[in-house]
Amino acid sequence: MPSSAPADVPFDLRVEPIDDVLSEVERALATRLDRATLVRKRRSIGARTSRGTWARIERRRSEKIGTQGWNGTECAAALHGVARPRWHRAAVWRQPDTAVMWRVDETDLLPAEPIGTSVLTADPDLPHAWWQNLNASLDALGTQRTTRVATPDTVMITQHGVAEAIGRLLPYGIDTTVTNWRPAHADLNWANTTGPEFCLFDWEDWGMAPRALDAASLWGSSLAVPALAARVRQERHHDLESRDGNLMTLFICAKILTPDAHPDDPRLEPAHRMAAQIAEALQRSGAPVMDRRA
Repeated sequence: MPSSAPADVPFDLRVEPIDDVLSEVERALATRLDRATLVRKRRSIGARTSRGTWARIERRRSEKIGTQGWNGTECAAALHGVARPRWHRAAVWRQPDTAVMWRVDETDLLPAEPIGTSVLTADPDLPHAWWQNLNASLDALGTQRTTRVATPDTVMITQHGVAEAIGRLLPYGIDTTVTNWRPAHADLNWANTTGPEFCLFDWEDWGMAPRALDAASLWGSSLAVPALAARVRQERHHDLESRDGNLMTLFICAKILTPDAHPDDPRLEPAHRMAAQIAEALQRSGAPVMDRRA
């Protein structure tokens, strides 16, 4: 069977035994997996199949699946105008005697290699067409309709969560009310995009989210390369310069500037600087402010 590791301890598929999981996938999809192409991440595994497709395998505890399920990649098949791998089929099973669920989605192969890890330290020197396709896909995504709610980092995004995150970042409060909710990928970073041909993959967390969540997320994963971060803000300025865009930038800064952040993280200083700039701008604009120190 998949794994005998206890379900209530931290789980990392990069180091856990997975042979039984791969065998289960092969039975469920009636195909063979090419072990030489295996990609292992903390909570997902991927490999090429003998059909010339890609199998993405994910593990989650039942309580992390929620009422909307975890069929994000399957639901994304209905999106129009968004560059993504074509979805073929899926299989879901429960690990016996545990609260652990497994899911595999079979999709087309990516048209190019992933650009890098979630946080880049060097400019990927992407062609102009890549940015055009990014903009076209994000603009198209924002016009879709869905009842799904985005789950960045497997946590459903809510107004309360946004306010709480920003409140931890700033010593004083601002009005954190989000006014524009629209569909978002919710995990847009450099590990989930390809280049030089643009494609956006790993859709398990997509759903309704505050405007500019995706743009702010990509900006945050670019902060170690100032020119790249500036390019993201330039390309998505109509989102990021909106009031909700400012809130989402603060939200991403709050995720970077955590108490347990590594002191050598090159994103810390630019995140601090941007958070201060946005807070000052919101105050100048007349946004309600309340002192949390009182």
